[in-house]
Amino acid sequence: MANLLEVTELKKYFPVRSGIFGRVAKYVRAVDRISFAIQPGETLGLVGESGCGKTTVGRTILRLIEPTGGQVYFRGEAVAGLSKRRMRELRTKMQIIFQDPFSSLNPRRVVLDIVGEGLVEHHRVGNLRQKKERVVSLLEKVGLASQILYRYPHEFSGGQRQRLAIARAISLDPELVVCDEAVSALDVSVQAQIINLLIELQSQLKIAYLFIAHDLAVVKHISQRIAVMYLGQIVELAPTDDLFNNPLHPYTRALLSAIPNPDPEQKSQRIILYGEIDNILNLDTGCCFQSRCPVTMEICKRQEPVIQEVNGHYVKCFRTSGDSCKE
Repeated sequence: MANLLEVTELKKYFPVRSGIFGRVAKYVRAVDRISFAIQPGETLGLVGESGCGKTTVGRTILRLIEPTGGQVYFRGEAVAGLSKRRMRELRTKMQIIFQDPFSSLNPRRVVLDIVGEGLVEHHRVGNLRQKKERVVSLLEKVGLASQILYRYPHEFSGGQRQRLAIARAISLDPELVVCDEAVSALDVSVQAQIINLLIELQSQLKIAYLFIAHDLAVVKHISQRIAVMYLGQIVELAPTDDLFNNPLHPYTRALLSAIPNPDPEQKSQRIILYGEIDNILNLDTGCCFQSRCPVTMEICKRQEPVIQEVNGHYVKCFRTSGDSCKE
């Protein structure tokens, strides 16, 4: 099956200026040469600590911010360098759901205008009646009543606001939706409802998701594959069950060990990462995880590892054997 989205050596560096003339002294490598692909109807989870570059990846793919290097292909078409007119057309197929539904919804507009804005802008409806009918249909899809058309965002709960954001995202029949921490601001019970809604919509509409989160337990429930990021780099990528049952990278092992176990009789050993996170401005040599890795070797300090494949399981580590990553 052909890939819906293909990301190749994507980079996003932010300049750090200093001195009275504001010259560029160094660059923050927010996204540093990452590659992955998403197939139609698939969910790829992207996880990692806050500040590792997950959100920057999602926004760079959609060209909400311009990449420094690399390329993004959507259905084989290179996204970087497209004209404004073509990019506008392509954005109907690539949408985003933001983390905070309150700040992402215009507080001065009613539901009808918030959800129906894209329909009007892209000429999907011809008059107010058609707009109302389409918005009501979208609200029903996300589990909201049609009577709320003229209410404002502040009148809804966090979960209801996120449902509105989802309705807006699917209004133009997208093929790819970037879910940028779409449930992290919600209560746990509401998170489950929104996750189940996203799964149901994916089944109905055949949407592919790039699901960005920091909670591995949540990502496990919705994703077919998971990519783990650390300091702007993907250090491991594998099918979900494979990643949970046989993590190959020490960082992934540490993340998995932090997931609470609901069964008190099954005690799991927590892996504590010591040391300081490397300064992202000074990652010139060696592995990005070397300062915190419990099984670091001398070569890790001198040379950057390359992504290696182990039976469809990709890992960026000199130790590719699961046993060799154990303390």
